[in-house]
Parts: sequence; structure tokens; C-alpha cells
Amino acid sequence: MVLTLIISSPATSARYLPLPGETRNDRNQISRMMLTQSRPQIVWLKRDLRLNDHAPLHRAAGSGGQVLPLYIVEPDYWRLPDVSRRHWHFIHDCLFDLQNSLHANGQRLTIRVGSTIEVLQNLHHELGPFTLHSHEETGNNWTFQRDKQVAAWCRENQIEWQEYPSHGVVRRLSDRDHWSKIRDSRMAASLIEMPAFACAPLNVSSSVRPGKDDPLFASTLIGNVQQGGRTEGLRVLATFLEDRSRKYMQTISKPGVSARHCSRLSAHIAYGSLSVREIEHAAKAKLATLSGLRDAEAMSHKRNISAFLSRLAWRCHFVQKLEQQPQIEFACMHSAFEGMREPHHNEAFFQAWKTGHTGYPLVDASMRSLHQNGWINFRMRAMLVSFASYHLWLDWRKTAPHLAKLFTDYEPGIHYSQFQMQSGVTGINAIRMYSPVKQSLDHDPEGKFIRRYIPELRDVSSQWIHEPWRMPVKAADYPMPVVEHETAMKYARSEIGKRWKSESFRETAKNVAKKLGSRAKQAKRAPKKQSAPQLELDL
Repeated sequence: MVLTLIISSPATSARYLPLPGETRNDRNQISRMMLTQSRPQIVWLKRDLRLNDHAPLHRAAGSGGQVLPLYIVEPDYWRLPDVSRRHWHFIHDCLFDLQNSLHANGQRLTIRVGSTIEVLQNLHHELGPFTLHSHEETGNNWTFQRDKQVAAWCRENQIEWQEYPSHGVVRRLSDRDHWSKIRDSRMAASLIEMPAFACAPLNVSSSVRPGKDDPLFASTLIGNVQQGGRTEGLRVLATFLEDRSRKYMQTISKPGVSARHCSRLSAHIAYGSLSVREIEHAAKAKLATLSGLRDAEAMSHKRNISAFLSRLAWRCHFVQKLEQQPQIEFACMHSAFEGMREPHHNEAFFQAWKTGHTGYPLVDASMRSLHQNGWINFRMRAMLVSFASYHLWLDWRKTAPHLAKLFTDYEPGIHYSQFQMQSGVTGINAIRMYSPVKQSLDHDPEGKFIRRYIPELRDVSSQWIHEPWRMPVKAADYPMPVVEHETAMKYARSEIGKRWKSESFRETAKNVAKKLGSRAKQAKRAPKKQSAPQLELDL
């Protein structure tokens, strides 16, 4: 539905100003909702933990009725294999900031623990009929099935559930050719104003926000967690645009160094403490301040911020894939690759990869860094997936949940799309088999990152740091490579090649490209050649 601005005050009934492109169905839907404006307005907060640029909160507040901002801690969700306590630590910070912001605006955040259906049923019993607002969510399959159950419950109980577009993802998209235009139009629109709450908060019970170390959130935390919350997100955005972005492209692929010069906004976007639109507006505002400058430093700064903006668009592009085809969480985009790796699972290889003991220093340093910090740059993420998928011949459905738990910024739409691309099972992307030694020489030539995270190699000279197995005297306590690079690559190329040469492969690939591929790339190249910017999706 096209977003419509509700205008109201305590003394007047609500009315709305339709935006360009609003359809008759949109207006009818708004009219039905406004007939029930005296009902409580519940805003179900999911991955949108902020007040600013928030359509559901703005619409609910504009109804003139009482508003209940609601966050549900769902125990079954936190038992899934792709979520972890690390995610909850970041969300916990976001909820703390959100509670303070609501309090400053005369409202309160209600937290309930339980299944969403159970929570909604209890609120229905306590409050009677209400209107439910939320952003559309493109999450994992569990959240997708949960939302379908919520929709059915709302229909059964005559509850109006109004969902609003999130970021650049277009629900029920009929033609992928027009996606970019819709996305760009949304990003160009004005930011939605902070909600003005006309009524006092609803008097309902709220659970205490579970602590960061609550046993509800599965495994114990490993390492550090990036600080969450809107206050921190705004600070990170400001420092990136003003200073850190000056070396964005120069350092984007360098492990260790990139942690400073990448935006570090990915987790704030994933959990919604900042919206993509407000980040894009801020980046374009910074570009405007640099527009009249022609010195080399300013020109370089502009190029870096422009590169960042392109990655914001690529982010939406990947999440759109999961929105259109939820099955990519558990099924190869191209069916020819089903059954290719599954029968050959090697648990010893899997454990070596998970713990950073493969014998390849940059691979192991990247995994250990990820365990400790919850973030590594995109090139190292791609290398980890490539190594698992090609060198170790592990199925991406085994390895994806492990990295999802480690990434503070886990975003299902990007995660599963990228896992499939880096594992070579899309049928429309170039096959990239990373050489861990070449990556090490290119991006950590002095071995500083390796020595930081692999204490067993701290005393190894630069001559051997990238290939310690070649030393005359082997490093104590550091394993030999679990596989030989060239032998593993030869096998992987052969097996992948068999699928590419199979009957009807290209026809299926065309269908995948038509549904999920980048239109900009397809206009110039055959489906299998798509690639370039996807390799550096660093935020």
C-alpha cells in the first residue's frame, strides 16, 4: 500500500492527505481503518527499533487514539539455529534507547514474552478490538510462517492489520524490471516525522526487558558485541560521513583496517535503529556540502560516499530476492545444484572451519576475529564461505547458520543470497573460488591481522606467515592445511562444471535471472557473468 499521511489533533477527527500514486483500494483501506480509530492502536515493533522515519508509529499516533508500542520476545525464535545471544545484546541496547525516546514523548514501550499469537490474544482479551500496525518483515522462514499465522488470526478476530513497506523491499512485486525505480522513489521521499502522540499511554502490564545474560537467549556470548541503539547509530553515521569514509574504498578489503573505515551501520540497519532512507538522505546531504569543492581530497571523499550509496542500493536488492523467493533460505536458486554437496559432508572439516583451525592463516584469522568481534569485512566473509564451499565441499545449508549466529548484523535477505552466490549455486553468477594464500598476500601482506588472531603464528616471519606449512620447522600448535588448495579446486571446478553442462541448465538459469537477477547487469551480459559490486557489499 502507498504510504498516506494522517493528520489529526485531539479536537478534530482524523483525515488524510493522499500521496501521488495512491489507488482507490488504498483509500478504501485507510477509510476502513479510520472508522475504527477509537480502538487502541497497537504498533508491533520488529526490526524497526526507532521513532524517526517510522510509518506504523506515525500512522497509529495520527489516528488520535491510544497507542501501544509493543515488542515481543519470542522464545521459539531464540531457539533457532541461526540466531544467538549476540543478536540479543544489540537488540537490548536498541530497546533501551527506544524506551527512553518513547518516555520523552509521553509514551511507554510494552514488552511481552511469549508467542506472538498468545500475546495478541491476551491483548485482545484485555483491550477488546484493536488495530494492529507493523512494518513488513523480510526475515527467515520462521518469521515468515509466524506472520502468516498472525494474518490468519487477525482475519478470524476481525482485527485490521496494516503493514507498511520497509526500506526498498517491494512486497507482491509483479515485475522485477521496475524494482529499482520504486526503490529509488521511496528513498527520495521525505523522512516521516516523529509521531505526535495525542493520548496518554495505554495502561497494560509489561514484562521487564530480559537481561543480556538471560538463559532464554541460547548459547553463551562469544567475544564482543557492537553497541546498539539509536544514539550510538547516529554517532556512527556522523563519524563515518565526516571522517571515516575518506578511506572507505581504499581499505574496504583489508581485514582489521576496514573495521574503522567501513560505515559499521549494517547492524543498525538490520535492527532498525536507523532507517535506510535517513542514512541515504544524510549521505546525500554530505555530498551536497562537498559539491562545490574541487580539491583532490574532497573529490576522493565524494567518490567514497557515492560508493557507499551504491552499496545501500545493493543491500535492498539482495533482501528483495528473499522477499520474492523465501525458499532461498533452504533451497538452491538453481535446482541443478541440489544434492551436489550434501552426501559428502565431512564433520572434521566442518569443525576445523568453525573453530579457525583449517591450517590456512587468513581463513583461520578471519573466523577467530569473527568469533571475537561479530564483524569482519565483506571480502573476508566471502572468502570464508568460498573456502567452506569449494575447498572443504561443505553444503551452504550447514555453514550458513553458524555464520548467521556470529554476525551481529545478520540480515537473512543478504545472508542467504550471498551464501548461495559465494557457494556457486545460483546459476547466474560467476564462480569465485578464492585462493586463501593470494587473499592473504593481497590484503594482509605483512601478516598483521593474522598475528593478531593466531597467537601460534605470532613469532613466524613474514616470509612464512602466509604459508607456514612450508617452513623448515613447523609452527608449534598450528595445524597443517586440512586440504591441498589445487587438488580441492580441481575437484570443485569439475563438479560445478558438470552441473553447468547439464540438460536444461541454461533455461533454468534464465528463469532465475528473470526473477532474481540484477537488471543493470542483465542488460549488458549473459546471466552467468553477473558480479562486480556484489563482492564488496560492505556497510
